[in-house]
Amino acid sequence: MIKILFVCHGNICRSTMAESVMTHIVKQRALDSCFRIASAATSREEIGNSPHYGTVSKLRSVGIPVVPHRAVQMTKEDYDKYDFLIGMDQMNIRNMMRILGSDPEQKVYKLLAFGSRPRDIADPWYTDNFDVTYDDIVEGCEALLTYLQKEHRL
Repeated sequence: MIKILFVCHGNICRSTMAESVMTHIVKQRALDSCFRIASAATSREEIGNSPHYGTVSKLRSVGIPVVPHRAVQMTKEDYDKYDFLIGMDQMNIRNMMRILGSDPEQKVYKLLAFGSRPRDIADPWYTDNFDVTYDDIVEGCEALLTYLQKEHRL
């Protein structure tokens, strides 16, 4: 089983969207038994809160079920629990490394590092553009799944 933790600043916009998108994609391809997918925050600001209404609205508009979720903070122990810890932007990666201390097994990545155009995923909390964020997350999740299918022969 491949264990993935998606991470963003507050765990109510991007990481919860990525968790729901990836969960949906692997279910569509009958690969859900091969994965455990979760999400977390680098900050404590939104702990206990449900996904942002913009994330919920966007996912509903495209027919993707929102994974039931309450924001949690990533912990150092998550490093041993997950195979991949996937941040949404460089600031997330920096904060993830602050929490983890190091990445000896090279488990920490930016989501769009798996695609053809590596870049940050803009935070819709600030941009209010959930459409662009969704498109970037779908691109990243598809690329990550392609990578994992090749690496693990799924």
